[in-house]
Amino acid sequence: MSFAARHWYRLSPVSILLIPACLAFRFLVALRRLLYRLGVLRTVRFHVPVIVVGNLTVGGTGKTPLILALVQVLRGKGRSPGILSRGYGGAHVGPRRVSVGDDPARVGDEPLLLAERSGCPVWIGADRAAAARALLAANSECDVIVCDDGLQHYRLHRDFEIAVEDERGFGNGLMLPAGPLREPASRRVDATVVNGGESRPGAFRMRLTPAGFYRVGEHTVPVAPSDLSGRKLHAVAGIGNPERFFAELARLGLSFTAHPFPDHHPFRPSDLEFIDCDLVLMTEKDAVKCRRFGRRDLIAARVDAEPDPALTDLILQRIHGRTPA
Repeated sequence: MSFAARHWYRLSPVSILLIPACLAFRFLVALRRLLYRLGVLRTVRFHVPVIVVGNLTVGGTGKTPLILALVQVLRGKGRSPGILSRGYGGAHVGPRRVSVGDDPARVGDEPLLLAERSGCPVWIGADRAAAARALLAANSECDVIVCDDGLQHYRLHRDFEIAVEDERGFGNGLMLPAGPLREPASRRVDATVVNGGESRPGAFRMRLTPAGFYRVGEHTVPVAPSDLSGRKLHAVAGIGNPERFFAELARLGLSFTAHPFPDHHPFRPSDLEFIDCDLVLMTEKDAVKCRRFGRRDLIAARVDAEPDPALTDLILQRIHGRTPA
């Protein structure tokens, strides 16, 4: 069991002991936000609308599949979206364009997955405003930017904010380091999207649906679920909520041995050496880091997000006719 599961999602002696540090962190977060509101710290605004998809908590909640679904809708409506990302887990601080076939150790696993599946220009950078400037300079056709995980990056002006939650909610309701919250749960956003879990008033629902299996490194070679039955399976997940992945495999009727890893884990071949194993199942995000291992026993599970259509209608309504700054 991880530290987060032991202490962030319940009130434990450790989380209670960390409350003073939590209060100090909350004060610093509030002060920084106030400085931006007062104009002491400046935001950078661009001539195209910016949609930020993030979360108030630490850990994966389903942002990447949602971004892929959003850019697909935007392209279907005649828009030309570009994607920004921090490039977490990569060695490059940017700004830099992410290309198909890039090394995930340099650009990060999520940006590489976004570049390969979205068909949109993807740029990374620790300074998202600088990355946005580079993206627009290199892609004059881009008329809307979708920013991956940038709720707390106030330097980049945004026209629409989305906070994604999952079934874990806000855990014990405390901020870092006593709880999982990066900002207070009362922080206002334009839309809250709940991935799984129970619906609640004012929030949009989203569900992740299985979209098939394929051999890692062979995107065009599907693997039928029937080919997995009766095999000795092991499943690995280096994502923010690995239990969600394991639960989805179980719902598909698969029997396997689960191996959770930390989020953004830099997989090595030795991590995937299991006794009595025919095939290793993994997420797409993990697969981009393992394709160079040259193994044909690695199987990636693809998922697609199905957001509430009312969410995309609201976004399109909000950004339609936006006048340049």
